[in-house]
Amino acid sequence: MADVELNVDNLIQRLLEVYHTQKDQVQKKAKLKDIFSSDFVVRGCRPGKTVLMSEGEVRGLCLKSREIFLQQPILLELEAPLKICGDIHGQYTDLLRLFEYGGFPPEANYLFLGDYVDRGKQSLETICLLLAYKIKYPENFFLLRGNHECASINRIYGFYDECKRRYNIKLWKTFTDCFNCLPIAAIIDEKIFCCHGGLSPDLQQNMEQIKRIMRPTDVPDTGLLCDLLWSDPDKEVQGWGENDRGVSFTFGPDVVSKFLNRHDMDLICRAHQVVEDGYEFFAKRQLVTLFSAPNYCGEFDNAGGMMSVDETLMCSFQILKPSEKKAKYQYLSLNTGQATRPSTPQRNPAKKK
Repeated sequence: MADVELNVDNLIQRLLEVYHTQKDQVQKKAKLKDIFSSDFVVRGCRPGKTVLMSEGEVRGLCLKSREIFLQQPILLELEAPLKICGDIHGQYTDLLRLFEYGGFPPEANYLFLGDYVDRGKQSLETICLLLAYKIKYPENFFLLRGNHECASINRIYGFYDECKRRYNIKLWKTFTDCFNCLPIAAIIDEKIFCCHGGLSPDLQQNMEQIKRIMRPTDVPDTGLLCDLLWSDPDKEVQGWGENDRGVSFTFGPDVVSKFLNRHDMDLICRAHQVVEDGYEFFAKRQLVTLFSAPNYCGEFDNAGGMMSVDETLMCSFQILKPSEKKAKYQYLSLNTGQATRPSTPQRNPAKKK
């Protein structure tokens, strides 16, 4: 079929229409009950409403955003202030809630750490809104690659089936071509290292090793790119350990400290694991895990977290509760105190094939 001219503004408007329509409905109900709270408004949005997008529009999003990804470096160098989000996994309503609390672009700058698709029911709406914002605000809105932005993984965990059901396999392959061009990591003001998974034993020299990764590329079974998307911290490990996922490694607090000292950084920010409160510290607050999909898959009673980094690199965490509790803020400096976090809940291991 012939590609249609992409109207990003119109597409964003339609993707947000379900949010604004249901927001208005809830506000009308709120007036009757004399309730005026943004938390009530956001939670009034019903999940699962499909947004109609033509195949040509979706393909246009993939092609245009792919072009932008390749124009920008594989290792992004970003400046604060910005907001950082972890895994979304097709939970589109929760993505809208994050924007409700953090500010819809361009009110705030954003960095997402990957895993936009699979598991949730609306991977297409989720990834299409994110790609549309990337096209609309290329210097203020950034997307990193997660391990689910890989054909061998999202072929199994839901995105392939959603594309096939609503469009066709050819469009899924177009998404694959786009995902193969996503940036891998980001550094904020030379002090905060961000990636989806974690560190790699192959990252021994300098950041030039990441910059030398050529795109487009699939995710290999081993090596630097694989580890940046798949590895996990483990407080019981010293050095490097075997990963229960069946791919990559685990790394201990000593590895985190050595990495930060070697590169004169303060913090590693990553995603990739469900954490009960939406964020969880590791290695004496030298690493933080963010997970932004509350009530993950409807099976976990976890909150979703978003981290705001201000101009002074002060980090505040905004929490989306899975139940009818109001969002809360927690303000924490990179250089003060320690926090005791609950242990990371077990997650079904996704073995790479």
